[in-house]
Amino acid sequence: MGYRLTSRIVTLIFSECLIGYQEEDQATSKIEGITMAVVFHTGRLNARRGDIIELLAELPVDFQQSGGGGMSFLNACLDKNGVQWTDLHQVIEKLFLLGMAIGKVTCLAPQREAWTKLPGGMPYYVVLN
Repeated sequence: MGYRLTSRIVTLIFSECLIGYQEEDQATSKIEGITMAVVFHTGRLNARRGDIIELLAELPVDFQQSGGGGMSFLNACLDKNGVQWTDLHQVIEKLFLLGMAIGKVTCLAPQREAWTKLPGGMPYYVVLN
């Protein structure tokens, strides 16, 4: 792959993996995020699995299970070098939705009611090893 974590590449992969209107009979994976629920085409998602894993590895070490063990959604706008890769929460959510769809990301507080008690009222996510 060799992609750098950018809004453009996350949005491209996300759009490519979404199920199309004429594909209702295809294998799908429905994932619910913070502000949206999406349905992915399982075949295209699996084809992009390696790319998604590489992009998730670019997040700060605090997000990695083997590093900090999870971090607030609000901190995902920075990459592992402390450089801001996006200024849009919607793009961050797309990256986490892709990660959840391939089983590489989990929400540490899946109950929405618990989010209000967390800093910024946002969930914490961890990138699984």
